Amino acid sequence: MWGKPDVLDRLAQVLVTLAALVAVGNGLFMLADPFGWYEWVGTVKATGPANGHFIRDIGLAYLTCAVLLGYGAANLPMRWGAALAGAAWMALHGGLHIWEVARGLCSAGVFWKEAPGTLGPPLLALAGIAIQLARLRIIAWPLPKRQLLAAFHRNTWNLSPNLDDFAAAPGGLLEKFAHFMPFALHGHAASPAMLAMARIGAVMAEDCGPCVEITARSALAAGLPRDQINAALLGQLPPGAERDAFAFAQAIARGDASVDGLGDAIEAAHDRAVRIELTVAAATARAHPAFKRGLGYAKSCPAQPLQV
Repeated sequence: MWGKPDVLDRLAQVLVTLAALVAVGNGLFMLADPFGWYEWVGTVKATGPANGHFIRDIGLAYLTCAVLLGYGAANLPMRWGAALAGAAWMALHGGLHIWEVARGLCSAGVFWKEAPGTLGPPLLALAGIAIQLARLRIIAWPLPKRQLLAAFHRNTWNLSPNLDDFAAAPGGLLEKFAHFMPFALHGHAASPAMLAMARIGAVMAEDCGPCVEITARSALAAGLPRDQINAALLGQLPPGAERDAFAFAQAIARGDASVDGLGDAIEAAHDRAVRIELTVAAATARAHPAFKRGLGYAKSCPAQPLQV
């Protein structure tokens, strides 16, 4: 939903993957040979005699963490909640070791010997998740409802009162809406500019008030040139891929007969994946004005064309 992964995306993915590999290796060792693991680790002997059943129990916990971390690492922006859950037990386990040395139950020498194995993996995973959180390259749905609603209002500049209705509706409607948004904001093959122009074009065919303003501001926040956005709002884009995307989206929104020809031209100039993404952008952008009309939040058009 943020385009192709960049270097920091891959770094975050690698960090979480490394934590998953350590967890799966340790978990399998504990299950297959608990007493061998006890002898190999060494520092664990300071906690008491070996208990095969207890060691295997911990091995299962490590394998569960490994599955969650591996699943999360495969698509960290979408599955960071799973990765966080996978890191949670290992982080708590590391915290227990810190508490033990703080209380004098474990010597500092033993603690530092085992720290790479107990604290290293969860810190790797948490660092990878933190990279994505800091860059806001995550989906928001694992957040609690209050924080989720605040994030949605912030990202729509408080121009979407229908979000409060979604939050108040029974059955977890706001969280279900949050699952819709990554689909609506998907982008990979098409350029950010083409996707933005498609969304603006589709929304302008449906609305000329807050939804257009949100879409235009979002394009500006994504780094698109202000002049290009304003040209789209005035219907004065110069010839090129962006104008083609704008016209294609408007034809979709209006049910215009020209949609097939415009879509075929885009597919010939780019590829099928670009046509798919522009279609999704146009179709999903139309939903937001419909939400507001249905809930009584439709506004009259401004006297002057919108600009950013």
